Amino acid sequence: MTDGISMNRQQLEQEHQTLRTQYEAFVQKGLRLDMSRGKPCTEQLELSMPMLQICDYMGEEGIDARNYGTLEGMPEARRFFADLLGTAPEETLVCGSSSLTMMYHMAELAMRKGFCESEGWGKGQSKFLCPAPGYDRHFRIAEYLGMELLLVPMHEDGPDMDLVERLVQDPAVKGIWCVPKYSNPDGYTYSDAVVRRLAAMKTAEPDFKIFWDNAYAVHHLCDEHEEVLNILDECRKAGNENRPLLFTSLSKVTFPGASVAALAASKANIEYIKANLMPAVISYDKMNQLRHVRYLKDMQGLAAHMEKHRAILAPKFEMILNKFGAAFGENSEIRWTKPKGGYFISLFTPKGCAARTVELCAKAGVTLTPAGAAFPYGKDPDGSHIRIAPSYPTLSELETAVELLCLAVKLAAVEKSLAEA
Repeated sequence: MTDGISMNRQQLEQEHQTLRTQYEAFVQKGLRLDMSRGKPCTEQLELSMPMLQICDYMGEEGIDARNYGTLEGMPEARRFFADLLGTAPEETLVCGSSSLTMMYHMAELAMRKGFCESEGWGKGQSKFLCPAPGYDRHFRIAEYLGMELLLVPMHEDGPDMDLVERLVQDPAVKGIWCVPKYSNPDGYTYSDAVVRRLAAMKTAEPDFKIFWDNAYAVHHLCDEHEEVLNILDECRKAGNENRPLLFTSLSKVTFPGASVAALAASKANIEYIKANLMPAVISYDKMNQLRHVRYLKDMQGLAAHMEKHRAILAPKFEMILNKFGAAFGENSEIRWTKPKGGYFISLFTPKGCAARTVELCAKAGVTLTPAGAAFPYGKDPDGSHIRIAPSYPTLSELETAVELLCLAVKLAAVEKSLAEA
């Protein structure tokens, strides 16, 4: 596909007719495919079914996982997640099935009561930094709690730190969302320099928080594994050990609706968080914690399990990237990310064409994440970003869906060029 700008009106009209005919052929296929979220496919879910046969629920120190108590999580589960996050067990809480739920609880706690160095951020007075494209559900938490969302552009090495360091001079800026490894949706990994600047930067708000969602820590797609510096260690070196809150879960490792999540932070923060969880939580599902630890065992066992996921996912990503290259390779207005891990690909259409592309796909039976969803308030300034979630469809279904997507991008771009001609 060549740039639409290089065509005259007659050529654009001819191209439009050709693309429209091809598009109508897709409509006639009656497709019903969902690529709106990063859901593991059935084949991935089947990998963890043997875990459900584990029925020994007596843990270390005689702790019966079937009973009340042990709010901080089973000791063996705390060690497992501490190894995963690069923290100490006493800096790690093992929670329920959802890390997003814990992020909400921490944001709500900060708004209502504050953390160690504050007395509550206050509704209508707080702002949160949102690197974008980013995770829409992160942004939704802050928006729901009444915070103002501030867009920070994402680069290949992480958020625009020059802008971040300027914005945090405002005492109303309380925190930042971060997906530091194989980010959602670009697949970028934060550089060492970015992590160190986040850890050491001077902030007007003494209780500024980094919400560090390490959701894709072990979700590799190739032999070369990207790594990210330990944010808690770096903050500790800089004298800001209470700044980060680290989150992770096994949602895309085992079962998204029934996995285990963990939260790590400084010892002071962990004690504070435990004290504020106690009025609402006696204990989380310790039986599920034991099942997961006994099935995955340790970091080697986890890595071996994730290789099985990679064998399913990597061909899907490779196919999409190849099709994008074949369809758009010569077009300077279209670009896409090439992640080495994670669950998503970012596709950038010509400016103003993303929403029409998503609409065309929907009318032909392929559901995508809404255009602009990866930006604060769902508003992409360029109208060009689409989050691609390859995991759920089968490889053959995905191939059909991506062919439609490429066609829809071309058709939307030609329609725009004709409207402007």
